[in-house]
Amino acid sequence: MSTIAARRLHAQRLLGKPFASPVDAVRSLTAVQSQDYGGGKWALGLRTRDVTEAALDRLFDEGAIIRTHVLRPTWHFVLPEDIRWLLELTGPRISRAMVGRHRELELDAKVVARAGAAFARALAGGRNMTRTELGAVLRKARISPEGQRLPHLLSQAELDGLITSGPRRGKLHTYALLEERVPKARRLERDEAVAELTLRYFKSHGPAQLKDFVWWSGLTMADARRGIAVAGRGLEHQTIDGKAYWFDDDEGKPRDAAGAAHLLPNFDEYTVAYRDRAEVMHTGQMLEPALALSNIVTVGGKIRGTWRRTLGRSGVSLEIRALDRLTASEIVAVEKAGSRFGRYLGLPVHLSFSREMTG
Repeated sequence: MSTIAARRLHAQRLLGKPFASPVDAVRSLTAVQSQDYGGGKWALGLRTRDVTEAALDRLFDEGAIIRTHVLRPTWHFVLPEDIRWLLELTGPRISRAMVGRHRELELDAKVVARAGAAFARALAGGRNMTRTELGAVLRKARISPEGQRLPHLLSQAELDGLITSGPRRGKLHTYALLEERVPKARRLERDEAVAELTLRYFKSHGPAQLKDFVWWSGLTMADARRGIAVAGRGLEHQTIDGKAYWFDDDEGKPRDAAGAAHLLPNFDEYTVAYRDRAEVMHTGQMLEPALALSNIVTVGGKIRGTWRRTLGRSGVSLEIRALDRLTASEIVAVEKAGSRFGRYLGLPVHLSFSREMTG
């Protein structure tokens, strides 16, 4: 199997020693894409010893893990201790990229400022409000929340460090003031923040290329090179098949991962965190970006199929669809991965394969 794939599985703790807690997982990975809240939780569950979905919900509601727009224009799980410096490093670049869309939505600097002030007044004193409730706050302030205006004003308030995720209300997500939810988050000087993010990415995601880091972080190539120059003392460099990779200088030798199967959620860090996704594709597969960002089945770190779940009264049904035939031992490995998902949910698992999967 691919040496790079095996090394990434171990770096991300999909193989080897799992993290002791989901908080440790987020700390190592720094930011975990989570626009699909359920998928983001399972990404942490896969990397953590004996954690359940219910336990992850509790950590999120308690504020031990925060969800906000950072790195790229989408939600990520981050830790309270990292949220300020990450926002200050990556938020301005995302905001600049959204200027054109804001112009189309008639959201100029004055409207954004008025909306932020309205959010701040409504949330002050530890109040938590849903997206719909904050839309009503805008109407009261005579700011239209129609169409995409509300989600863009909310995400801009997140990027500006004004609001962040609050505890859920049932299944609904709420917002809170960042200064009240995370009152003592640390700050870093920009060069220090670039070096910190560079080091953390390559240690937790390597071997990876500079263009992978640029894609994942939202920083420029100049920033990436500067980060390598400063943080490179803790990284190793290797050229493989003509491509330059960086990785943890204390990586060690990973065990063989040929028989390991995983049911990865959509937008999992194993797929979404790399610009070059050739290493996850199975022999003969076409490089399809949409496939790499779906709920996927991997064996030995390679995409071999997709999966979907259906919750029912008797448990959770997992439907596995293959891209090619699996051997008997590979099917057993996928069944084992399905059982792990059931333990995470605390539900019995009923797993079915498409006919094409038997080999």
